[in-house]
Amino acid sequence: MQGDKLHSDVLVIGAGMAGITCARALAGAGQSVMVLDKGRGIGGRIATRRVALPAGEVSFDHGAQYVNPRDAGFARELEQAGAALWQDGADAPHLVGAPGMTALARAMAAGLDIRQSCEVTALVQARDGWQVSTAQGVFLAPRVIVTIPAPQVAGLLGADHPLVEGVAALRMQPCLTLMAAFPPDSPRPFMHRYDTAHPLAWIAQNSSKPARSAVATTWVAQAGADWSAAHLELTPDQIAAELLPLLCDAIGADPRHATYASAHRWRYARVAQPLGQPFLHSADRSLYLGGDWCLGARVEDAWASGRAIARAILGQAHVG
Repeated sequence: MQGDKLHSDVLVIGAGMAGITCARALAGAGQSVMVLDKGRGIGGRIATRRVALPAGEVSFDHGAQYVNPRDAGFARELEQAGAALWQDGADAPHLVGAPGMTALARAMAAGLDIRQSCEVTALVQARDGWQVSTAQGVFLAPRVIVTIPAPQVAGLLGADHPLVEGVAALRMQPCLTLMAAFPPDSPRPFMHRYDTAHPLAWIAQNSSKPARSAVATTWVAQAGADWSAAHLELTPDQIAAELLPLLCDAIGADPRHATYASAHRWRYARVAQPLGQPFLHSADRSLYLGGDWCLGARVEDAWASGRAIARAILGQAHVG
């Protein structure tokens, strides 16, 4: 260690699926890897919120709702992470974490050195590697992998960095999400509904997923991209007040019977048009950019991006 600088072979910025997947593969190959994330939890949009109600604790998967693996390797990793089948009547298998989606991220990240609540404030390349400044200190590594949303890259690297041009045209769409709980005997007309013509494009009966609490009937409703963009700057309380009547109308419930209602703002929920390749890298291959925005909006797209970065790095190391 040099002064107060913490050294590792690789620094990964972002503990979402792309960052975790890449870090896990590199660490498994013997490299020292440190993951930095500004959040209090890991998983990015693979997120679960726990809420204490008078009747007991409930949870809401307020980000990714399920995973439908297509790649056999991804399916194996989900199985190892304890993914459970959601018996929702869908044609394709919908796998979820138990007791919440976050469980998948935690299982896949087991054993990794992850620094949470560690927001990166500066990223500078020096002669001895990349210096990454955070409130927790300065981290130093010869290679850095950035897996944050594409619109945030310029703020980290600077608008004149060569890699910023590659992501400048990418547009991310927001998603406003409602979490609501009702008494256990409340209406349950469906397990999920997808309707892009409705302001609530996705509605899911969260309490119908495996290993969820039965003390309440819980719902997660996600607004479509247009509605979310139009109401993006409302406060969470205002968003919840707008969305709760829409949910109740869809499920046949009375808003006055809701025992809990809150909202979450995903400003960068999904990419409108993906990059079309799994990652970008600097000319000297010391800096990589990746994430779901490279390939699409699915959890598997983030996994594929992270895996591709790791393979590129390990392949480069293998050939010397």
